[in-house]
Amino acid sequence: MEKRRVVITGMGAVTPLGHTVSETWEAARAGVCGVAPITLYDASSQKVSLAAEVKNFDPTKVLDKKEVRRMDRFSQFAMYAAAEAMADSGLDLEREDTARIGVCVSSGVGGMQTFQNSCEVGESRGFDKVSPFFIPMIIANLAAGRIAIRYGLHGMCTCPVTACAGGSNAVGDAFHYIRDGYADAMVSGGAEATITSLAIGGFTSMSALTTAADPKRASIPFDKERSGFVMGEGAGILVLEELEHAKARGAKIYGEIVGYGTNCDAHHITAPDPTGTWPAACIQQALSDAGIAPEQVDYVNAHGTSTPLNDSGETAALKKVFGDHAGKLMVSSTKSMTGHMLGAGGAVEAIFSLLALKDGFVPATINYQVPDPACDLDIVPNQGREADIKYAISDSLGFGGHNACLVFHKWEG
Repeated sequence: MEKRRVVITGMGAVTPLGHTVSETWEAARAGVCGVAPITLYDASSQKVSLAAEVKNFDPTKVLDKKEVRRMDRFSQFAMYAAAEAMADSGLDLEREDTARIGVCVSSGVGGMQTFQNSCEVGESRGFDKVSPFFIPMIIANLAAGRIAIRYGLHGMCTCPVTACAGGSNAVGDAFHYIRDGYADAMVSGGAEATITSLAIGGFTSMSALTTAADPKRASIPFDKERSGFVMGEGAGILVLEELEHAKARGAKIYGEIVGYGTNCDAHHITAPDPTGTWPAACIQQALSDAGIAPEQVDYVNAHGTSTPLNDSGETAALKKVFGDHAGKLMVSSTKSMTGHMLGAGGAVEAIFSLLALKDGFVPATINYQVPDPACDLDIVPNQGREADIKYAISDSLGFGGHNACLVFHKWEG
């Protein structure tokens, strides 16, 4: 049986670069750095002083004040981005079978700020005094659940929790669900909000975060002086739709998703396999799913976290898959601008990949200064590049050894 084709008809984003897809993409094209001193709490007593925050965020543009009080920041981001994506898609839900539309939205951590605040309340006033909304505010699936409730979507509603691979797994799982005939459209993506003193402290104690004080030398993927990632936050939401369903209603189409791979290193709870063996197998799985040869790929939106092990291991993985073609690939890490948005990262990077294909523009790896022989690819350093690209892939690798890869194709009607 011929596989159903799946396209992207709506996108929404709230990121350290902007509160919409257009604001975020304009900033990424310009090479804007979203990393700055932490303002969400007093970080003066901690080693890490920088993060990539969503600036001047006002959730009441989408949610009423009561809803805001009953949602953690990660859910607010998800709802905000979903509102943009749903409006952008043009879906008329009055005319749709809502049992054929579902939600697949990831969060790696869930409601961290609510968790921290509620622990403080419990310690000071007694744990029976915590908010009755404590549990619904912290559990990671509630971003997906709230989106389904808001729009009355009765199809599958789920939340892949695969750490930093979560956003990509959500988009990939939604893609296969539509392609295999279980849904006509899916709202997919990821949301995260972990810039809190507790979360930053936890990531610091495991030596995952950079302690650099200069925003221009903090999130520096593939640079020899990289020393850890910078925490980011936000959400990316995409509306995926079966092609004939989209065409029948005259929807605009951003691009086509054609392949998805996912597997596990089964190596270590936090460290990636330095040989890149299983990320390479994941990429190959995605290319096979898409039915394309490695030589057809033009651009890789890399996981590129700015950690010593990830960037060298990811380079090794790309060389295993692409061989001589690896030297011809454009490989950039937009985390140099957004920081690492954990469960939202893969979704936002899917948006970047689609817009790179649509606009013929590859965003840069900014703030790159010191070459590393272990990361000797064309990482599009410092300046974005006009390029007519047909296929792009987006890699995501998560704690626990989770790997995910998405393959996108330029929409040419």
